[in-house]
Amino acid sequence: GDGFGLGTLRYVPEESKDKVISDEDVLGTLLKVFQALFLNDFNKQSEILTVLPESVKSKYEDLLAVEHQGVKLLENRHQQQSTFKPEEILYKTLGFSVAQATSSLISAGKGVFVTKGFVPKGAVVSMYPGTVYQKYEPIFFQSIGNPFIFRCLDGVLIDGNNKGISKVVYRSCNGRDRLGPLKMSDSTWLTSEIHNPLAVGQYVNNCSNDRAANVCYQEFDVPAVFPIELKQYLPNIAYRYDKQSPLRCVVLVALRDIRQGEELFSNYYTIVS
Repeated sequence: GDGFGLGTLRYVPEESKDKVISDEDVLGTLLKVFQALFLNDFNKQSEILTVLPESVKSKYEDLLAVEHQGVKLLENRHQQQSTFKPEEILYKTLGFSVAQATSSLISAGKGVFVTKGFVPKGAVVSMYPGTVYQKYEPIFFQSIGNPFIFRCLDGVLIDGNNKGISKVVYRSCNGRDRLGPLKMSDSTWLTSEIHNPLAVGQYVNNCSNDRAANVCYQEFDVPAVFPIELKQYLPNIAYRYDKQSPLRCVVLVALRDIRQGEELFSNYYTIVS
């Protein structure tokens, strides 16, 4: 390999580099889901709302009002505590939910399934979480025997392991990048209480001879216009804080319609060095 002594590395071969959907479509989906998650959690976001500009604050209050049409918001503020689970929000927003469960492949361990609804072809169905390393950055210890490292086309690596040193590194970067009450990324994918229900892409298994790929990986750089209050749902973080380069994310896109109960299979290559 790259002389890294990487145990295993997932990567997408050059010939599959064409994007299935546009960056605008990816952005549109993420904003839709994250905004719905934010509104669902609105009562708990009060600290964040205090630092947001008035225009942003009123935008969410208007959206909430629309969502609860005919309901007097003030008296309902307290009863509104019955918030939905993140996967229910995903289902309400995109018409499907996904979750990890034991893979249907023997010996594959975990896998990711469509647990409810229907995934149309071209939909963003998952995100690949983890610490993002530029080519020149050290990833030695995190990478020994780590099956959760994804290599982007330009050599950027994403470490989606939720254990050991990988976990410690992600958490410390997550703490470092806070702006007051604003979190710049989501670390809940490291726990059993996931805030962003899409952040399970690292558990998607490779396709096999009898299981064709139904999703593919697509790289996405988070644009500068991304709303700061929604960054708390991005399951990626740069190893080195760098204002210059945008945050790299990898999303999984459906290659065909996928029905409830189906397991997701992706088209990556695994190199074992």
